[in-house]
Amino acid sequence: MKTNHCKIVDCTVRDGGLVNNWDFSVEFVQDLYASLNAAGVDYMEIGYKNSPKLMKGSEAAGPWRFLNEDFLNKVIPNKGDTKLSALVDIGRVDENDILPRSESLLDLIRVACYIKDVDKGLDLVQKFHDLGYETTINIMALSNVMDNDLVEAFQMIKESPVDVVYIVDSYGSLDHNDFKFLVEKFQEHLPNKRLGVHTHNNMQLAFSNTLVAAELGVELLDASVYGMGRGAGNCPTELLLTHLKNTKYHLRPSLGFIQKHMITMREKWEWGYLIPYLVTGTLDEHPRSAMSLLASPDRDKYEEFYDRMMTPEGSF
Repeated sequence: MKTNHCKIVDCTVRDGGLVNNWDFSVEFVQDLYASLNAAGVDYMEIGYKNSPKLMKGSEAAGPWRFLNEDFLNKVIPNKGDTKLSALVDIGRVDENDILPRSESLLDLIRVACYIKDVDKGLDLVQKFHDLGYETTINIMALSNVMDNDLVEAFQMIKESPVDVVYIVDSYGSLDHNDFKFLVEKFQEHLPNKRLGVHTHNNMQLAFSNTLVAAELGVELLDASVYGMGRGAGNCPTELLLTHLKNTKYHLRPSLGFIQKHMITMREKWEWGYLIPYLVTGTLDEHPRSAMSLLASPDRDKYEEFYDRMMTPEGSF
């Protein structure tokens, strides 16, 4: 398996923050950065660059939800080889809050959007590109996108300056055949663009789907340490570190970090493969109903949950 073209983007702070409302200590993030740097990981997504004034409830979230450049400079006073990334959502970022890359610790800004907002996403990409950043566009919930809408989006993306286009399995509902189909479709329509992949582990397929994409030539592979991410979580970073062949990656630094931080965190916060996430993944639905069930006294009533989800009005 040829994987020496691959680059790992660790999303532990950003996607993992959806589990604990970004309640990570500065020590956690500093230790994570040090371990990723020692492991040879290419990018660390250190949070969101959204603007608090555009979002309700922003004061309750940890600082990684709305990254501030002064704060970032205190957290990462000595940057290593691992580049820093942040994600923005359409309608939740004031582009005037983004400094030029020459004045920022960030190297890569990723724009997440649904298919209907690809034009708005590409407007942001253009602005960030003009400020000197590497850019990606991450089209979410691809499993629910109609073919004609995707082809229309490809035409816009092809003409844009975006560096990397992401195939995102938001609901963890896709398998290796789906990924093969999507990667080949993206390659056919976007021969001038590099590709990335972001997987969720509802069906225990995040790792294998990521490998399928890598083998087909996808370059940027999203992952998170110990799989920490929203709902069923993501492809575990440590699995990629040990499995990708002919690379500069090292497993050992991530093991020390997991030992120090992730074991106790997993006792406090719940993520990863759980039956309710299997159900939403099977039905190609957002995991919010599974998350509601798991936060309720009925969290282990799997049959009831399945039956409710299978009825037309079946959601919370």
